[in-house]
Amino acid sequence: MATTEEQRTRQGRLFALVALVLAAVNLRLAVTSIGPVLAEIRAGLGMSGAMAGLLTSLPVICFASIGFAAPRSARRFGTGPVVTAGLGVLALGLAIRPYAPGPVAFILFSGLALAGVALVNVLMPVIVKERFPDRIGTMTGVYSVALNVGATAAAAATVPLTRAFGGDWRIGLAVWAVVAALAVPPWLVLARDRVAPATEPDAVGSVAELVGNPVAWALAVYFGLQSTSAYVMVGWLPQIYRDAGLSAETAGVLFGVTSFLGVPLTFVLSAVVNRLPGQSGVAATLGLFGIAGYAGLWFSPAAAPWVWAVLLGVVNCAFPLALTMIALRGRTPATVVRLSAFAQGVGYLIAIPGPILVGVLHDVSGGWRLPLAMMVVVMIPQLVAGVLAGRNRRI
Repeated sequence: MATTEEQRTRQGRLFALVALVLAAVNLRLAVTSIGPVLAEIRAGLGMSGAMAGLLTSLPVICFASIGFAAPRSARRFGTGPVVTAGLGVLALGLAIRPYAPGPVAFILFSGLALAGVALVNVLMPVIVKERFPDRIGTMTGVYSVALNVGATAAAAATVPLTRAFGGDWRIGLAVWAVVAALAVPPWLVLARDRVAPATEPDAVGSVAELVGNPVAWALAVYFGLQSTSAYVMVGWLPQIYRDAGLSAETAGVLFGVTSFLGVPLTFVLSAVVNRLPGQSGVAATLGLFGIAGYAGLWFSPAAAPWVWAVLLGVVNCAFPLALTMIALRGRTPATVVRLSAFAQGVGYLIAIPGPILVGVLHDVSGGWRLPLAMMVVVMIPQLVAGVLAGRNRRI
């Protein structure tokens, strides 16, 4: 029979798991809710194509600039309090931004929401390493699935919610602030429980030490290029489908498919990755799916839209793969804090130009073939970086 202490430990781990899932559900709401109603937002706010491109790149800008602050914040306050603060800022930004008076204010309040996400993003692998050191692959899979569920829900439900509220896209976006607010109370409880390993003072604050490490750079480049692909999909995929003649609802559902596929696939991926000495083969396979998906869209988005959505849904599994590799490459939680901050911070810097360039190429060419050709090319170095990052190396 389990002792009282063992029962408390199990209950504590279960509570931490629930909090982890609630946080993960919110990590893409601010992003994936935009694409399906981007046309309405632009019309309502008078947003230019260039500003729309900036909006689609805003997540990676915020994740790059704010993410570097996460290790030092975790060192000073603890991971729990920083995650709690990040979720609170996210909820506030989501509540205010739909009612911004113009495009600049909309972008600024979107940035506020995404700043909160950036803090939580970097610390999720750390939370897993701290609280579930014997279940890293499984727990990474669980929160990646939760992230995909939230992303899918926001992508697929924002248009129906907008319709339900009389076509008011502002209410359709503001609803997601409620979901973010629900994640805060459990983290207020966890914030009182500081876990020591990831707050080692000498290890956490020295992200710059990784600048000369080839494993860290391989992870950063892989993370950056998969982020480029992911945020091009988030920002432009629904519009690509709509411009091909599909309805807004269908475009939203197709985009939702690219996120939803991550639910079952991430479970499979986490089970497979844990049994492999390296992840290079998995990264290469995902890259080939991405090349096929973008090539299909280049050929004709409307020719086989569900096939292209499935192919791109598979390559989206590069995100949980990157997170898993970050956790596996670091020997200690403190190292994972630094590696996560470096890989995500540098990676998001690499990803910043992608969504903007897609918008510029679309405006210049008057269509989507040129930007989609660019994305086919981008998948090649992503594949190579994944092979290098997936080698069995430890920091």
